[in-house]
Amino acid sequence: MSAARVVHEVDPARLAPGRWCHERDAEIGEGDIAGSYSADKIAMENAVRKPFRWNGAPHVSTGSFGAGERLVHEAYRLVDASVFKGAPTTYAEKSKDGEAARRDPMGFYHGMTVRQGGRQLVMCGPPVGFKAGPSPQADLFAGLQSPRTR
Repeated sequence: MSAARVVHEVDPARLAPGRWCHERDAEIGEGDIAGSYSADKIAMENAVRKPFRWNGAPHVSTGSFGAGERLVHEAYRLVDASVFKGAPTTYAEKSKDGEAARRDPMGFYHGMTVRQGGRQLVMCGPPVGFKAGPSPQADLFAGLQSPRTR
């Protein structure tokens, strides 16, 4: 995985991993960025999970690096294949020379064609990063004192 070039702070809830609920047979509390993780589907099916929106464009996460407060989720923008400038490729083709793909200045996944919801899309680099910023809930009570501290 390449290091994302630009890292944005987002609401930590967007990065939440969620937890599996056996009763509902579903992931509960998963953030939209974490839920878009698609590296496994890209490699196996040339497909992606539901994208998240950032700056008006769909993106998918391809993994994370770091730990704790320094954890960064890496993501690529998705564009329609008809507007992609360059030669689209597949995961299988790009990974034939994995070392060259990892050194690609636009990122490992740049130019890969994927399917999402019946559409053919292309992943565009360079990747962007997302890390937890201040929680919006913390701002709701900023400046207020607890009854015990007054």
